[in-house]
Amino acid sequence: MIKWISNLFSSTKTDDTTDCIKPEVHEHKKNNIKSVSNKFLIVGLGNIGAEYVNTRHNVGFKIVDFLARKEGVNFETVKLGSLAEYRFKGRTFLLLKPNTYMNLSGKAVQYWMDKENIPLENILVITDDLNLSFGTIRIKPKGSDGGHNGLKNINLVLNTQNYTRFRFGISDEFKKGKQVDYVLGDWDDAEKTALPERLELASEIIKSFGTAGLENTMTTFNGK
Repeated sequence: MIKWISNLFSSTKTDDTTDCIKPEVHEHKKNNIKSVSNKFLIVGLGNIGAEYVNTRHNVGFKIVDFLARKEGVNFETVKLGSLAEYRFKGRTFLLLKPNTYMNLSGKAVQYWMDKENIPLENILVITDDLNLSFGTIRIKPKGSDGGHNGLKNINLVLNTQNYTRFRFGISDEFKKGKQVDYVLGDWDDAEKTALPERLELASEIIKSFGTAGLENTMTTFNGK
């Protein structure tokens, strides 16, 4: 049990797939997927279960939940997750919360990309980041998994690192040996007070990604 919990979040960049099912690898290429420029897949990463709802590791879920509530759209249980559809300025945003647990997030991402015929450049993956101070925003068009097991699995399944990721800082204010407890712990009082404003900003980032484009979104929001 301890080994399983530890594998939810890794602070190292070395691959260790011995504790999870190795998924079938798919090579996604732009010429294999018909571009649908007005449809976007927004993936909030997290773990299902009441015990994880308010944890730092579930900030991806929290962000898409916030946007859905704000805009009055509901999540429905679907294959490999929960999905809500939000329309804004002629764009369709599919908000996805995988139910595969963090370590197998790529399976849900690949399934809904293929099912909805969404090109790789229209994918936005939202995740927590220990290397950024609380609430700091970092949007990047590609990159390594940074030790995050959710991103590690998405990279493996899609066989690429070239998709946009939206990292939300949770800081690293934990004592030595307490990383798992910290990541899977609840927000402290100061963070809870600051979260609503940060979630509001995050919802604007999602809309900007689909309407203003990646470059403009990075210029406007990175570091805020």
